[in-house]
Amino acid sequence: MKVSKFGGSSVANSEQIKKVVNIINADDERKIVVVSAPGKRFKEDIKTTDLLIRLYEKVINQLDYSNKLSQIVGRYEEIVTELNMDRSILDEIKNHLLNLINVYHDKPERLLDGLKSCGEDFNAQLIAQYNSQLGFPTRYLSPKDAGIIVTDEPGNAMILESSYEKIYKLREYDEKLIIPGFFGYSENGDIVTFPRGGSDITGAILARGIKASLYENFTDVSGIFRANPTVVSQPEVIPEITYREMRELSYAGFGVFHDEALEPLYKDRIPVVIKNTNRPTDKGTYIVSERNISNLSHIVSGVSCDKGFTIINVKKYLMNREVGFTRKVLSILEEENISIEHIPSGIDSISIIMRSTQIKGKEERVLNKIRENIPVDELTIDYDLAILMIVGEGMNKAVGTAAGATAALSKRNVNLNMINQGSSEISMMFGIDEQYSDIAVQAIYDEYFANKTTQLA
Repeated sequence: MKVSKFGGSSVANSEQIKKVVNIINADDERKIVVVSAPGKRFKEDIKTTDLLIRLYEKVINQLDYSNKLSQIVGRYEEIVTELNMDRSILDEIKNHLLNLINVYHDKPERLLDGLKSCGEDFNAQLIAQYNSQLGFPTRYLSPKDAGIIVTDEPGNAMILESSYEKIYKLREYDEKLIIPGFFGYSENGDIVTFPRGGSDITGAILARGIKASLYENFTDVSGIFRANPTVVSQPEVIPEITYREMRELSYAGFGVFHDEALEPLYKDRIPVVIKNTNRPTDKGTYIVSERNISNLSHIVSGVSCDKGFTIINVKKYLMNREVGFTRKVLSILEEENISIEHIPSGIDSISIIMRSTQIKGKEERVLNKIRENIPVDELTIDYDLAILMIVGEGMNKAVGTAAGATAALSKRNVNLNMINQGSSEISMMFGIDEQYSDIAVQAIYDEYFANKTTQLA
């Protein structure tokens, strides 16, 4: 039994929905389907979820929201009309939105989660009804009926372990099940959404819950590219990648698959495939728990780069002899609720890397606290840092991987602010100035994927 999830671009309009139901009905193993809210129909279009957020803003600021309400209903009306469906579902959609506004108008967090969930919820109901209309027994299930009970933290839901027992019972249904992504229900019965992009998380939860043989994630690309296609022209598609590699690449900007969605799959070693709704016969990229690295044509799986980092540099002579020095520095950051990304260190220095959004507005206060509480020789802060990640399970068994990377960057005059390699040895991290991020990605791609093979040690 497979779980198949379709993203926003896959269900953006009636033509895309026709493709989706054809894919679902072509394979009897595709019994559980998760759908997103309608995405953009064209480049300048607005996603349905964004329309719902704008509706929320109108309501909460006590402004006239009738036009925004009409826009949202209009998105579904277009689909219903073109699919020649019963229009009564449109009245249900409008009434549900008005009821949420009436019930939660004085509870902003509940209202926002309730409205945001509607994009997926309406789409799931519509697609289930349409597929049944075509003659394929199909049932819509709300996340509550599916057993998706979550923590009660608006906008940041997490599945409760106790939910999986009920989710497993979904295997007992004979019909195909269409379940909305992105949200669950608290134990008190309130709608609670996952972080943005959370339909991936819903799909992963269901795949683990029913012990699926495969989790199919359908998007508008035929897999995961070895580099950002907006930076590198026509990069290769990665045929197979491990959970660990995917997590490292996602951290540094790979946006095809929500990285938090890997967590429930990783525990039960359920394979994932990223496929293209518009080209469903393409093989796509498989994400697996382990893969054979003895016969790799490329020891590097991919390269990614993310911007927007800040670094605090601390120097102290004989730092290594001072017990608790690093802990003292980190405790100050903890007091300021700042999470850390990397901590490269030397014998007399440490560099603490964080996302710039974490420390924005707190810089002077943090630096002053460090100076006041810890004797340091030098203390500086640098902005506009980019993190370049080179990832591959085969890197720890190949000779010259780091040398090849540094040489390639040197040829393009990319200065390295720092280098760090984790204990797993499946990734190398380079800190570079933001202005060189695209040049660096192209340089690494050319080094490892331009008709090259690297011999394993």
